[in-house]
Amino acid sequence: MEHRHEIEHDHEHEEAHCCGHCHSREEGGGIKGTLIQLFAAFALAAAVAFAPLPPYAKAAGFAAAYLIAGWKVLLSSLRNIMKGEIFDENFLMSVASLGAFAIGEMAEAVAVMVFYGVGEMLQDSAVAKSKRSIESLMDLRSDRANVLRGGKTVAVSPEEVMVGETISVKPGEKIPLDGVVLSGTSFLDTRALTGESVPRRAAPDDEVLSGSVSTDGALEIRVTKPFSESTVSKILELVRGAASKKSATERFITKFARWYTPAVVGIAALVALLPPLAGYGTFAAWFYKALSFLIISCPCALVLSIPLSFFGGIGGAARSGILVKGSSYLDAMSRLGTVAFDKTGTLTRGVFKVTELLPAEGVSKEELLRRAAEAEAQSNHPIARSIMAAFGGEAPERSDARELAGKGIEARVKEGTLYAGNTKLMKDIGIGGLRGYAKTAVHVALNGKYLGALLIADELKPGVRAAMNDLRAAGISRFVMLTGDNAAIAKETAAEAGIDTVRAELLPQDKTAELEKLMAGEEKKTAFVGDGINDAPVLTRADIGIAMGGIGSDAAIEAADVVIMTDEVDKIATAVRIAVKTKRIVWENIAMALGFKVAVMLLAIFADASVWFAIFADVGVALLAVANALRALKAPAPRNAAMERERGAEPCPAA
Repeated sequence: MEHRHEIEHDHEHEEAHCCGHCHSREEGGGIKGTLIQLFAAFALAAAVAFAPLPPYAKAAGFAAAYLIAGWKVLLSSLRNIMKGEIFDENFLMSVASLGAFAIGEMAEAVAVMVFYGVGEMLQDSAVAKSKRSIESLMDLRSDRANVLRGGKTVAVSPEEVMVGETISVKPGEKIPLDGVVLSGTSFLDTRALTGESVPRRAAPDDEVLSGSVSTDGALEIRVTKPFSESTVSKILELVRGAASKKSATERFITKFARWYTPAVVGIAALVALLPPLAGYGTFAAWFYKALSFLIISCPCALVLSIPLSFFGGIGGAARSGILVKGSSYLDAMSRLGTVAFDKTGTLTRGVFKVTELLPAEGVSKEELLRRAAEAEAQSNHPIARSIMAAFGGEAPERSDARELAGKGIEARVKEGTLYAGNTKLMKDIGIGGLRGYAKTAVHVALNGKYLGALLIADELKPGVRAAMNDLRAAGISRFVMLTGDNAAIAKETAAEAGIDTVRAELLPQDKTAELEKLMAGEEKKTAFVGDGINDAPVLTRADIGIAMGGIGSDAAIEAADVVIMTDEVDKIATAVRIAVKTKRIVWENIAMALGFKVAVMLLAIFADASVWFAIFADVGVALLAVANALRALKAPAPRNAAMERERGAEPCPAA
C-alpha cells in the first residue's frame, strides 16, 4: 500500500538527525543483513583477541572488525559533517570509538560499534513493530472492485469505478467504495473504521462505507463517491498526514538535542583535559573517562522514543475509531479544559420524533394526529416526516396544500381549511394565547377552531449524559452548548445532557465569536465538537476541532483536527484518556532517559565506569524507552460502566 511507505518516510525524516545510521542500515539490507555484519565483526574481534598474533597483526584484525561493524556510522558521521550537521549520535559514536583506538583499547573500540549496532537493531525492530501495528489499522483498502458492466462482473481497481456504477460484494469481502445498497442484506464488520465490535446490518437503501466487511451476505451497491473521496481514501490520507505534524513536546526535544549534543562534547573535552592539566591522574585515564561519558550521553533514547510514543498514541486512538491528524493535536488533547458542543447531530440524533400529543378539549389524540398528517402529507420537511411516521397508517387523502414560509402549512380538505404550524400562523388566523413549549410545537386548527398541538423533539443520543460524566472524570472542567436552535429547546437539551452553559440562536459566525470568548483568558485548550457543514469555521478556529465523522459532513471532517468515526460522544473521553496516557509516557521517557544518563555520566567521571558499562547502559536505556513508548498502542481506556448500561447492546449507528 503506497500510503504506508509515505508514512514511514515522514516519520524517518523526523528522526534523521538522531538515527541516520539505523535508516541507512535498513537501506543496506535490513535487520538480517545487519545481524550477519555485526556477528562477523564480533567473531573476527574475538578470534584476533585470543590468537597468538604479533601486535601489528592484532591491530590490523581489530581495525578490520571495527570497519565491518561501524563503517556505516563513520560514513553517516562524515556526510553529516559535510552538511554542517556535526553533533549527532553518529559523531559521538565515531569520536568515542576512534578515541578508544587511539589509546590502544582496540577491543573496546570494536565493542562500541558492535553493541551500538545491536542496540540500534533492537530499537529498529521495536519501531518497525509499532509501524506495522499502525499499518495494520490502515489495512482497509480492497485491491479490487467487482463492477457490473454489460451484464458481466469485471474485477477492476477501485480507482477505475465511476460514480453510479454497481459493484457486487461477496461474503467476507471488503467493500471497496462508498455507496448505497441496491439488493441483498448482510451484517457489516466496521471495526477497522469505527473501533466497534458489534456488526451493523445493511439492507437495501442503506448507505455503506468502504473499508467495512460484509460478513454473511452478498450485496449489490451503487457507488456514490469516487475512490479519491471515499471513506477509506480519507482515512489513509488522515493517518498518513498525522506522522508529519510534530507536537510541542517533540519540537522541544528536537531543539534540546541541538544544544545538548554539543554541550556533552564540550564537557567530555573538559573531562579529558582539565583534571590531568591540574595534576589529577594521567591524560590516558581521563581520556578514557571522557570516552565513556560520550557513549552514555547519546540522546537517541529521547529523540527516538518520543515521536514513537505519539505515533503509538495515534495508533491506539485509531484502534478505537478515533483519527487524530497529528501528534500536535494529541498533545493538545492532553491539556483540554473546555469542550463546546453543537447540538443537532452531535448531542442529538438529528432525527425528529413526535414525543407528545396535546389535543384541545373535545378532540381526541387520534383526530389531532390524523389532521396533522393530513396537512403535512405532501411535505418533505423532517418535521412533516416525523408526523407521518407517528401517524403510521395509510397516508391521508391528498389535500391541496401550500407552505407558508416561516409559519407552517395551509391545506384545503373536504371539511374546509386546515392549518398546521407555529404560533405565528395561529395568530394570523385569530388563535392567540397559546403557551410556549421547550420543544418544537406544531399547532393544528380546522376552520379557525384550535385542535391542539404536537410536540416534536430531536432525541438525545444514548449515553450522552454518561459521556459528560466520563469527560469530567477525565479532567474536563467546562461544557458549553453552541447552537442555532431556539433558546428553550437548547436549554432543555442541555439540562438533559448535563451541560450548564448554553448559547442559543447562533448563526455560524456567532458560534465562532462565542468560541473566541470562551478561549479568551483560558490557560487550557478549548475543543469544539460538531458535525455539520456550518460547523467548519468554528472547528477550524478551536484549539482542537472534533468532527463526528460517522455522520458528519465532508467539510466538517476536513476542517477538524480529530475525527470520531462513529457519532458517539463518549469517544471524546476515550481520546482525552489516550492523549493523557501518551503524554505521561512521553514524560516518563524523558525523565528515565535523562535521569539514567546523568547518573551514568557522573559514574563515568567520578568512578571507574568502563566503556563496556557505558555501552550497555546506553543500549539499555534506549530499549527501555522504546518499550515504554509502545505502551501507547494499548492506550484505549474502558468505557464508563454507566454508559454501557445506558447504551445497552445497541449496534453502532449507520454512518
